[in-house]
Amino acid sequence: MLKKFALKFKQFRFLFEELVKRDFTKKYKRTILGIFWSVLGPLMTLGVMALVFSQFFGRNINHFIIYIFCGNLLFGYFKESTGSGMTVLLANAGIFSKVNVPKYIFLLSQNVSSLINFGINIIVLFIFCIIDGLPLSWKFVMLLYPICCLVMFNLGVGFILSALYIMFRDMKYLYNIFTTLLMYMSAIFYSVDIYPEEVQHLFYLNPIYVYIRYFRKIIIDGEIPRFSFHLLAAAYAVIVLVIGAVIYKKKNYKFLYYI
Repeated sequence: MLKKFALKFKQFRFLFEELVKRDFTKKYKRTILGIFWSVLGPLMTLGVMALVFSQFFGRNINHFIIYIFCGNLLFGYFKESTGSGMTVLLANAGIFSKVNVPKYIFLLSQNVSSLINFGINIIVLFIFCIIDGLPLSWKFVMLLYPICCLVMFNLGVGFILSALYIMFRDMKYLYNIFTTLLMYMSAIFYSVDIYPEEVQHLFYLNPIYVYIRYFRKIIIDGEIPRFSFHLLAAAYAVIVLVIGAVIYKKKNYKFLYYI
């Protein structure tokens, strides 16, 4: 199966590269600052959150700016990747309805575009770490692990959402409500330590919190999470990706009837 995917990808590699370029540049088309919005947007959101929540939670959390930066950065990547991935099939229906190309290539290109934005903002995060007096140690290499897990997780969610959205347009509005709820459940601007221990364990049912927590353990605490934490992060990524791929493959032949 992987060999077949590799051959297909190689065959449509040029189209994939062009889609990534298009998806990345069209977001800033006709804007004065262009690509700089990929940094300014998260920074402005960070500034607002820091201003609003620092008086309530900042006094009890070390390196509060970095703390919310990690949460906002990962959640923002998840929301952008899955939100844009949800509508990507309908947006490219004019292509795959006329040309026989693998439909998943549109979702992959959209995710790579979001990943580029994410990578740019990680560099900004590292700069903030230096300003805030946090050392950049070799342990930062371990951040690749939650990033890879999150990429897989986002792809899985994207497969599910894109398959459902092309048949049920209500998904867009329901997902907006869901992501708002998920944001408040991901401990982006507050610490789970304010809750009883049994409640704290419930946060690990949220995959996004798991990936955010991993980032904070490495960057703020300077610790590599325990092995069971790695297994949990990987389990969420693999399970959701497999479920998404199965749903996507099962509904694939129906897409042309709904566009």
